[in-house]
Amino acid sequence: MAVFHHHLQTRLGKGLVQVGPGGHDPKNVTKGGEPEQDQMHRYMVTTDTGSMSEPIPFSEDQRKNPPARTLLDRVLRRFARGSYAGVVLLMYLVASTALGVALAPAVWVWRHTASFGEGWVGAWPVIWMGFVASCCFFIFGLALMVVVPLYNFLLPTRFKPFKGGYYTIHAVPWFIHNGLFYLVRFTFLPFATLTPFGVWFLKAMGMKIGRHAFINTELISDPRLIEVGDDAALGGSVRIFAHYGGGGNLVIAPVKIGDRATLGAGACVMGDVIVGDGATVLPHSVLLPGTRVPAGETWGGVPARKIPKEEMEEIKRHIRGLSDIG
Repeated sequence: MAVFHHHLQTRLGKGLVQVGPGGHDPKNVTKGGEPEQDQMHRYMVTTDTGSMSEPIPFSEDQRKNPPARTLLDRVLRRFARGSYAGVVLLMYLVASTALGVALAPAVWVWRHTASFGEGWVGAWPVIWMGFVASCCFFIFGLALMVVVPLYNFLLPTRFKPFKGGYYTIHAVPWFIHNGLFYLVRFTFLPFATLTPFGVWFLKAMGMKIGRHAFINTELISDPRLIEVGDDAALGGSVRIFAHYGGGGNLVIAPVKIGDRATLGAGACVMGDVIVGDGATVLPHSVLLPGTRVPAGETWGGVPARKIPKEEMEEIKRHIRGLSDIG
């Protein structure tokens, strides 16, 4: 709570005036004993002349957004929740067509092969149908990995780094891009990870992948703004996403993993992060936005920090000691 108060106080003079409950000066509010809801002071927007205006609801505060340049953008901002619901329903419709196209070859194979075992005796007809159904699943998955990049190419998905409100025209391409990508990520991509098909799909969605890069994870968002260098290694369940949110802003910023860099299993990399060549990020570490890991260094922890060589050697000795006990 103290951090919240400090954040508001540091923004006085930038158009925000902090007032206590009922309009009292926050200096007159006691710091201990009052209910928590009384500590969450309202703030009001001021004009350039310093006069106080009516409070602006948080969701309607557009001061940090790039200015609206089209009628559509103004509509999205004015009717934020309704516009969001409309875009989601439209995305469902687009996703349904993509899934339908990808299912078509699998349905064709099922219709022409599932009945082959009808005259067989015992359990063989059921086994045959199960085999055909399994084959159809993989046919659908591989087809979906072709259909989704095609949709991504045809639809307006060329988003760029951005900072502003969630409900703007600038966020729509990012939303469509990830919506399409998730069709594969949550259905078939786990079966294609570490295969040439998986690497091809990530590249087709705009992800830059160097030679001999090892990507053992499907927990990726915003592939268009992610770059992985030559011989880099991404361990199992590494999470990489080129965006984050907070303070009423959506921030979309690229992620770069350098040549020969290693991300340990379960590491988390957020937007606006650069990992230098030959650097190592220890398992389950978190690289917060703005982190820059210099080349050759080892980082770890939550949030991640540089691990000195002496400390890393101590960790290795401890691990060897545990293995000796076993």
